[in-house]
Amino acid sequence: MNAPVTNIPNSLLAALPRKSYQHLLSGLVPVTLALGDVLYEAGAHIRDVYFPGQCLVSLLTEVKGHRALEVGMVGCEGMVGFPLALGIDVSPVRALVQGAGTAMRMKASRFQTELRASLPLQSGVNRYVYAMMGQISQTAACNRFHLVEARLARWLLMTRDRMRSGEFRMTHEFLGHMLGVRRVGVTEAASALQRRKLIEYNRGAITILDDRGLERAACSCYNETPLKMRYRS
Repeated sequence: MNAPVTNIPNSLLAALPRKSYQHLLSGLVPVTLALGDVLYEAGAHIRDVYFPGQCLVSLLTEVKGHRALEVGMVGCEGMVGFPLALGIDVSPVRALVQGAGTAMRMKASRFQTELRASLPLQSGVNRYVYAMMGQISQTAACNRFHLVEARLARWLLMTRDRMRSGEFRMTHEFLGHMLGVRRVGVTEAASALQRRKLIEYNRGAITILDDRGLERAACSCYNETPLKMRYRS
């Protein structure tokens, strides 16, 4: 009865002992999130937490007069709304769905109750919060020191790993927000990766053609990320 759960798509939930997961089930609601859905705005109260399965959520910070910049991403490895684990019920970032798909949703009040009562859940969430702190710190350094082409390669790989697919949709404008660069910079970087036959990019549809080649093109931050995942088609 204490064996980990292995038949659900979210890794944080799947790592829980079966008994702990069964206890959470009545509070988990399956939802489908659409591209562009805003789960929270910065400064808004966190009313629900989300455990992504086949969707991807960007954590964006905004500075007045500038475009939004992605500081973290959450996919099947974790949860959206983790500040609740620190006793904070206000989101410091905008949480935006950038890859449509399924997730499990739980009311914030129920999550906090379950967290207090379950040591396995506390342990799993605490490890995830620590890893997210590392991801956010590394993303800040990456945006400052690495070239756009290498950053784009890293970002595409991180998206692939969390979406569990080498095919997804993304516009130049949206990629610009993720990387903190103008649209022309995204175009040049994507074109360079396409000329090297690492990706195919057409009207917002991205296909990774060469996983290992794209990993070699990515900056070192990809291999150094605290949330190590690998998906290969």
